[in-house]
Amino acid sequence: MGTYRVMRQDDNGNRFLVAKGLDRAEAQRLAAEFEARGHKQLYWVEEDGSARAAGTGTGDGAPRNA
Repeated sequence: MGTYRVMRQDDNGNRFLVAKGLDRAEAQRLAAEFEARGHKQLYWVEEDGSARAAGTGTGDGAPRNA
């Protein structure tokens, strides 16, 4: 079982690390909490050390502009 990170993409396409070292459930909860705030930024969950997204908020796990 690995650790996960929460990422954010702003309106200009810039990507930022929000949190890392979380278990999957906590990372998904945190991403959902930020998305629920209604900001236009995109949040998603990735497995630490992997480019593969675990998926939150985009349907297929791939970050894209909102």
